[in-house]
Amino acid sequence: MQAIVLRDVTKTFKGFKAVDSLNLEVKVGEIFGLLGPNGAGKTTTIRMICGLMEPTRGEIRVFGYQMPKERFKAIRIMGYMAQRFSLYEDLTVIENLNFYGALYGLSREERESRIKELLEFLELSHVANRLAGKLSGGMKQRLALAAALIHKPKLLILDEPTAGVDPPIRRAFWRYLRELNKEGVTILVTTHYMDEAENCDRLGLMSRGRLLAVGSPRELKRLVYGGDLLELAVQGVGNPVGAVKGLPYVRSVDFNNGKLRVVVDDAEVNMVSLVNRLVEEGFKVTSAVQVNLSLEDAFIKLVEAHEP
Repeated sequence: MQAIVLRDVTKTFKGFKAVDSLNLEVKVGEIFGLLGPNGAGKTTTIRMICGLMEPTRGEIRVFGYQMPKERFKAIRIMGYMAQRFSLYEDLTVIENLNFYGALYGLSREERESRIKELLEFLELSHVANRLAGKLSGGMKQRLALAAALIHKPKLLILDEPTAGVDPPIRRAFWRYLRELNKEGVTILVTTHYMDEAENCDRLGLMSRGRLLAVGSPRELKRLVYGGDLLELAVQGVGNPVGAVKGLPYVRSVDFNNGKLRVVVDDAEVNMVSLVNRLVEEGFKVTSAVQVNLSLEDAFIKLVEAHEP
């Protein structure tokens, strides 16, 4: 089942396409990340999914609800955390959570129980009576997350939730998200931090309003070369390219300065077989390693491949 479905979604502002013909599906129960630089169209996409903005063209459904037409039905199962802190700074942590719980129709008993649960989960109990405006940046982020979770949503949507906070706070925030996901919450998150994008089950790479590629972090890295890249130091008489070129799992191969670079279907499965083949053909392999591509490198190369 799909939690979110976008079909040919476009958003235009005075002739400028902020989002261009976007087709996207987010599965129930996964952590899906929209990854891209500022101005890629991530926030506009999120706002349309939440029903806060109407697409110029296309269709958006959230758990079957058509957005923004059925937004008020969808918000009962959806929690949204905006990019900027938008809670009431002159209210305490508990007062903010009480207010948002009441908006979602929770009874007094339900609010008290849920607030206690969230304060413990997000480690906010010690600041429960502090004004929101007096909180640190990291605590404000946790409070905003608590407000988005007050009604136990099935879908949590977060727009750049860790922007501007320190790395330790970012790691803690993702720990909370993984725990929520284990409880069955579907999560859609936007980010421009390549390292934290590795936490997602699948990613959509966005640039200039377009979706360039979708897949797991590993799948996106493999898109660059068409497989896994191995580098082998090879010694012997002749050219080792001919020894491995015809193997069914070899996508491409080249040899230069004693280094054999081979793209294979799966490095873990194919490396031993590849080395054995070279040895059988009379070559000596002094080293064999997989060339690990960072997600940032993959993103840059995929953008370069799609754009002039």
